[in-house]
Amino acid sequence: MNIKTILAGLFLVVASFLQAQTAGEIMNKAYNQAKIENKNVLLIFHASWCGWCKKMEKNMEDPLVKDYFDDNYIKVFITVEERGEKAKLNTPDGDKLVEKLGGKNQGLPYWVILDENAQVLKDSKFEGENIGSPASAEEVDLLISILESTAKNTKINAEKIKQVFLLKKNN
Repeated sequence: MNIKTILAGLFLVVASFLQAQTAGEIMNKAYNQAKIENKNVLLIFHASWCGWCKKMEKNMEDPLVKDYFDDNYIKVFITVEERGEKAKLNTPDGDKLVEKLGGKNQGLPYWVILDENAQVLKDSKFEGENIGSPASAEEVDLLISILESTAKNTKINAEKIKQVFLLKKNN
């Protein structure tokens, strides 16, 4: 056997183990981890083309607030609404889960905070509309109130959340 044949065989074996997990499998793992770590689950539905999704993820990873999110939430990302060649990036059954959780046709990112028993605590809708990645003062204040009511471990620093999430306008 030549090296190409061996590598091709190895690739097929590895690929079979790396099949995409379904949304249900991902969520079950998150719920179990939330029980172990005494946290809630922050589920974010996103897509590769979504600029606001990238902004939300970047904001949560900002050093000013990253520890807060890590201390209080198991963060889960489910990919939905990919099209064309990128449709293969969609999380299997992610479309069913976003619909079940009230996010169908709400835009992205759509996020939901759930407890370790899969009970919805809060979502990103305000007066029936998805705020997605909060950026305005009103949206960020809503985010802060949601985080205050769902955090289990570390108290929120509202000023840091505002500093990171408020969209700065250039004058």
